Amino acid sequence: MANVREKLKEDIILLDGATGTNLQKAGMPSGCCPELWILEHPRVLLDLQQAYVKAGSEILYAPTFSGNAIKLREYGLADRQKELNQKLVSLTRQAAGADCFVAGNLTMTGQALAPVGTLDFEELVGCYREQVEAIAEAGVDLFVIETMMSIQECRAAVLAVKETTDLPVFVTITLEPGGCTLYGTDPVTALITMEALGVDAFGINCSCGPDTLLPIMKDLAEYARIPLIAKPNAGLPRLEDGKTLFDMPKEAFARHMKELAEAGVSLVGGCCGTDASYIQALKEELCSGKRMFASGLDKRASAEAKRPAGTERGTSVAEEALSAAEYAPSEFHAPAKAADASKNPGPKRRILTGERGRLEFTLDGPFHIVGERINPTGKKKLQEELLKGSLELVAEMAREQEKNGASLLDVNVGLGGIDEKAMMLQVISQVCQTVDLPLCIDSGSPQVVEAALRRYPGRALVNSVTCEKEKMEKLLPIVKKYGAMFILLPLTEEGIPANQEERWQNIRHVLKHAYDLGFEKEDIVVDGLVAAAAAEPKAALDTLDTIARCRKNGLATICGLSNISFGLPDRSYVNSVFLAMAMERGLTMAIANPAQELFVRSSLAADLLLGKEQGALRYVEYSGSKEGAGQPGNLQPDGKGSPEESRSRTADALLLTEQIRQDILKGKAGQGKLHVSQALDAGQDAFYLLNQVLIPAIGEVGELFNQQKFFLPQLIVSAKAMEAAVAELEPALKEQRQGKNGPTVVIATVKGDIHDIGKNLVAMMMRNYGFRVIDLGKDVGKERILAAAREYQADVIGLSALMTTTMSYMKEVIEAVREQKLPVKVIVGGAAVTQGYAEEIGADGYSKDAVEAVELVRRLTEQKP
Repeated sequence: MANVREKLKEDIILLDGATGTNLQKAGMPSGCCPELWILEHPRVLLDLQQAYVKAGSEILYAPTFSGNAIKLREYGLADRQKELNQKLVSLTRQAAGADCFVAGNLTMTGQALAPVGTLDFEELVGCYREQVEAIAEAGVDLFVIETMMSIQECRAAVLAVKETTDLPVFVTITLEPGGCTLYGTDPVTALITMEALGVDAFGINCSCGPDTLLPIMKDLAEYARIPLIAKPNAGLPRLEDGKTLFDMPKEAFARHMKELAEAGVSLVGGCCGTDASYIQALKEELCSGKRMFASGLDKRASAEAKRPAGTERGTSVAEEALSAAEYAPSEFHAPAKAADASKNPGPKRRILTGERGRLEFTLDGPFHIVGERINPTGKKKLQEELLKGSLELVAEMAREQEKNGASLLDVNVGLGGIDEKAMMLQVISQVCQTVDLPLCIDSGSPQVVEAALRRYPGRALVNSVTCEKEKMEKLLPIVKKYGAMFILLPLTEEGIPANQEERWQNIRHVLKHAYDLGFEKEDIVVDGLVAAAAAEPKAALDTLDTIARCRKNGLATICGLSNISFGLPDRSYVNSVFLAMAMERGLTMAIANPAQELFVRSSLAADLLLGKEQGALRYVEYSGSKEGAGQPGNLQPDGKGSPEESRSRTADALLLTEQIRQDILKGKAGQGKLHVSQALDAGQDAFYLLNQVLIPAIGEVGELFNQQKFFLPQLIVSAKAMEAAVAELEPALKEQRQGKNGPTVVIATVKGDIHDIGKNLVAMMMRNYGFRVIDLGKDVGKERILAAAREYQADVIGLSALMTTTMSYMKEVIEAVREQKLPVKVIVGGAAVTQGYAEEIGADGYSKDAVEAVELVRRLTEQKP
């Protein structure tokens, strides 16, 4: 049998269907350890998986889904991890026979990574590595990392696989109704990040039915250079006779899956609600012969062949001919590679990603600013803050640069007296929570760069790789391992090249080493190496020549713009003129301060005059945004007839409450606590601050979350800022409350489910609103839930479930509440739960997120803000 990577060259590969929902049908009870139950009932799994093979599945997923130590610890089985995983793989191997591949299956642990949770990244990598080692030793053909909600957890699992084995690895994420993961990563951004990290296939599983997946997979097909996977549910869940069923018949499922295959999906199967009959119907719909329709990959290959010359695959035919004669293309261009049919032959793109956003830039596209402010060199205040361990100024700098139009942010923390590696990790974490822009990792230490790339939740740009032996031999492999792009700085151990020919030799030298490691020209940005014109009259001309020649050879360029004017008066004018000249030669981006208005206006004007796409629109929009800049805000009260001093005090109070609002919106816990304390000292009423300032602010955060403008990380940091502010208010609130409390809510993740991120967020938000919350944790049985409701005289019970295999337990809890006639309302929520499902099981209410849960409890208990 061919290996998996050879198999990926085929048009379509059939995967298997669901495991969990079918095991439930076969009698697996809620709340048990699935891995242990399967080994106690091996025939159930063998029958299920053998039916998949008979139906046409070519890859079976071993039921090691939740076999990591963190999850097994919940059942007291962590010490049996290796045994359980290997026995499960052995069972699947038995079912697979000789002609079907076996995939080791990994998923989320149920614990959130810091800063959302408390789990350390390296601890998570280690947890996955233990499971990977056991599964690999058992003899799987590949690994599948599925049902992932966090790109950072995907990265941890992929690194664990790649640092353990060279087996292929697939990744599939699951999406929220808004089309992003719970943490705010859109599918294309996730694809680019995973593809750069070296996964063999990427896609979507669970989430929804195949009918709603089509536009998402079409978007992915436009960017993918690796095979795409679709493994959706059989529609939406519903409850029937106490069992969770799905509403899409196999024939409709198969028809919709064929549309996905025609859109470019190569690996197709089913998730919750599907069984062998779905795979059989899918095979029949696709095939009567597997290749009866042209695959999406073939269609895109044909379209690429028809692409007009010079349309951003690199350079035009004429330019290539010129560069071939003049600039030794054998060293400027990566050597040709044999065609790989497992990959989409579409164009390689220049894309950087963060957890919640991406930047795609082209040689002919808009100019981009790399924000330079997060660098302690020459910044005394930032140096002081970093030495104290404070990151509030870093966060403020990140926000301001994003607001002023930076496309990505350079991060440098090189400073005497601090642990640079530890500080770099802290700053990256802070900046990634604060803004959505990709980052440029800037350090002279390969060790610091590696630590940063390992933790960075996306595809970063590295600043920089020089001709220095250590940089090329140590840093380039690191950049490649983590899928980053890099800035090529043509310096040697001796320093700045003496002339242009030496400069070109340096560029060619680094390119050759990079190409040998598998980099492509789209992974590289060449630094034009700007020198001071005051000291070297030809400095500008040399840099302009470098930019132009790189552009002709299909290489992106960057420069530190302000160096050109060093030692001169009125530097901004020199900078702006040089910028326009460099952009005309093809400069792609520059490292600069986006707060310098002349610089930004000059770059936008140059884009306009060079005819860049939407250049005029961007110029007009920027000019419009600056109208009235610097004018005082509308914070002053009317104050007619009031003394000047009174007006001043009122204005100060209004300014302070606006600062508190901004603290909550931006997740500034320390500042929020300080400003609340100052407001109380100034005589502000505690309940006024809670009800008229803090609660509306967190409500605004919730609205931004509902609009998909904020995602889980921003919601978490805002909630923590709210928590800190409320804690500061609490003594005054208690004094004024005189024993009166908000509604009492008992909240739990139901038996059998150990996922609690959503439940924890709901509990935090409710506490912020003054509710009395009794959090029972995860995997909680109905007896304990009802006992707590009686003990604490609860007004509401809140039930959470992430998995379709555990959500049916909610009905058992509700029935027990009704049987015992407890005077309490029951609300439900979770990834797979819907309004319709809530109505079917008799719940008093349903909320799709933490913000809606607060309003629901208020409504059910008639609480007013």
